[in-house]
Amino acid sequence: MKGTVYKSTGSWYEVKNELGEMLSCRLKGKIRLDETNSTNPIAVGDIVELETDQDDTQIVSVHKRKNYIVRESPKHKHAKHIVASNLDQAFLIVTIASPRTSSGFIDRFLVVAAAYDVPVVIVFNKLDLLNEKELAKQKELINIYKKIGYETLSISCLDEKDIKKVKTKLKGKTTLLSGHSGVGKSTLLNALNPNLDLRVGDISAKHDKGTHTTTFAEMIEVDDAKTLIIDTPGIKEFGIMGFELEEISAHFLEMRALVNECQFNNCMHIDEPKCAVKLAVAKGEIDAGRYDNYVKIVEDYKENYNYWERKK
Repeated sequence: MKGTVYKSTGSWYEVKNELGEMLSCRLKGKIRLDETNSTNPIAVGDIVELETDQDDTQIVSVHKRKNYIVRESPKHKHAKHIVASNLDQAFLIVTIASPRTSSGFIDRFLVVAAAYDVPVVIVFNKLDLLNEKELAKQKELINIYKKIGYETLSISCLDEKDIKKVKTKLKGKTTLLSGHSGVGKSTLLNALNPNLDLRVGDISAKHDKGTHTTTFAEMIEVDDAKTLIIDTPGIKEFGIMGFELEEISAHFLEMRALVNECQFNNCMHIDEPKCAVKLAVAKGEIDAGRYDNYVKIVEDYKENYNYWERKK
């Protein structure tokens, strides 16, 4: 029988089968995945085959994933961790303040989502808390990402009209909810479905960071079984990995259109002459902050890339 993984706690998995029953399952032996070697063989969102022996239900295989979000494991450097799979979209929840989400974090997430074919909606939360200067900064970022082609939402979880807008975007889809701790993921989920009554963490005044309230990734039904959100623990840093170094620029959507105009086919858009991307930055056609984030990602990625090259 087939089922969908709703929650993973490491060795046990909550799986909803085709009959609508929620079962606690474990793996039957080791499962080999073709897509990637990762720290978690089963991820929330996976479609799995189940086998029941008396009162024990086991996962015997995993169906091919249509997409997924992967990051460097927070516990094992140079190892991959699949955040969630089989997504219709991802909501990246960001905040201009309390806590502040850096553009570097946003761009790292967008690179990975583009690499694995996951559409992203950038949701700017806590609109009600922003002062005039912060509102101007948010507007600037929204304009940057809209120009590239990303959809954005600007919301307050206290505004019923904003919650209705979010519900409209979620309807009938499987959506990953991601972002730093403290950006309001649990508050948003409570607003979408008050019956959840999820615990909400405080913001540290000293570090302007949120506290973790979600321990494991979990799929949650909002209005019905067709509208699903995968809630994930807050992410401090988003370590990217899983593709070639030369591919990074192709996952910056505004750079992708220019790569064939560079003098060199393998141009990294950093030190090479006659680079169309650098020219576009100089002309203001590509945002300088986005380009700086690209350079930083390339520099950081080289460490992982060189590691994997040595392991071959």
